[in-house]
Amino acid sequence: EAALQAGIDACVDACAAWVGKRDGLSFDIDGVVVKVNDFAIQRQLGIVGRDPRWATAYKFPPQEATTKLLKIAINVGRTGALNPFAILEPVRVGGVMVRQATLHNEDDLNRKNIREGDTVVVRRAGEVIPQVVGPVLDRRPKKSKPFKMVKRCPVSNDVAVRPEGEATYFCPNPVCPAVVRRTVDLFVSRGAADIEGLGEKLVWELFENELIEDAGDIYALPDKRDDLLALERMGEKRVDNLIAAIEASKTRPFAAILFGLGIRHVGFEVAGMLAQHFGAMEALQAASVDEIVEIEGVGPVIGESVVAWFAHERNQQIVAKLAKAGLRLTEEGGAAREGPLAGDQYVVTGRLESMSRNEVESALKRLGAKVGSGVSKKTTALIAGEEAGSKLAKAEKAGTPIWNEKQLRALLAKHE
Repeated sequence: EAALQAGIDACVDACAAWVGKRDGLSFDIDGVVVKVNDFAIQRQLGIVGRDPRWATAYKFPPQEATTKLLKIAINVGRTGALNPFAILEPVRVGGVMVRQATLHNEDDLNRKNIREGDTVVVRRAGEVIPQVVGPVLDRRPKKSKPFKMVKRCPVSNDVAVRPEGEATYFCPNPVCPAVVRRTVDLFVSRGAADIEGLGEKLVWELFENELIEDAGDIYALPDKRDDLLALERMGEKRVDNLIAAIEASKTRPFAAILFGLGIRHVGFEVAGMLAQHFGAMEALQAASVDEIVEIEGVGPVIGESVVAWFAHERNQQIVAKLAKAGLRLTEEGGAAREGPLAGDQYVVTGRLESMSRNEVESALKRLGAKVGSGVSKKTTALIAGEEAGSKLAKAEKAGTPIWNEKQLRALLAKHE
């Protein structure tokens, strides 16, 4: 229901009025949108990314309800994170029946003073994710006890660890069954291998029937057609579609497959940076922490996580299975592409007159070179422009060759 309002005060009043009318609607809403009612002004204000500057959302306060917290259970996430969650006496919140809710971590639980057996206030954060706001203290059972985090992973039974500076406990076992299964859920997802028809429920069924042990085994499923047909709700057409989707996933970009491996701290963006920089899975496997942190925006925490992941024998086997299956484990246009500067590594610093930093880096990469963010013993040369800072001083101290813009342009011209 659109209504024209004259002035911002009238808009605020109209938004507030809708808070009281939301329950009378035949559908759920979580807010209203306020737009500038003038196309010329809309064009003048423009759009940032996908977000128009001429429209904004007014979100309603989240709806809340009270219920009993029956049990605090632990879920093992893809990274091995041990995440407490609440099992609730079912309650309707914002038109949805809620039976479970997030509890974040041990510190948050104790800060909110939430205990098993409490009557708690529950809300849907952003009208989507159920969360426990806090307890109703005057209804707390007399014998309730503060929450204490489990000492061991509830799946693998390994001793849980809490890294320094983090709020979350982790299962340290990289082949914990829960971690492996959740990683396969990520691997088949749209942002990764994008295997349509292979959802979480079927993934877990494949594990239960011992048809797969990790993501690499997915590519052996086409040879197990009879076993797939024997599964519940798996008819001829569904099995054929699944096999076709598995085959189609072999053309997914290297960065997407790398993201799908579930390496801790390697999200989609970082996976793309690693793929572009190293160009191939084989090069990334052999990389040291120092080589990884040469990438601008990639720090030692990520570098150590990547090196540790590839050092594990089980993960090496997964990569070998993917390679054998014929997945695309090289990046088109990446550093692994052959070129006259293959094997060279450059660092660019300061302001150049005739080219931007991005133009220089792209030109070097097209010729097969790597471009790092920091000077190391493997740096072929530091390309220094005006106002070069600490990198120049480090290169001078280390005896690294230092080139000016004229030398750079001569190198590029030589290979045009």
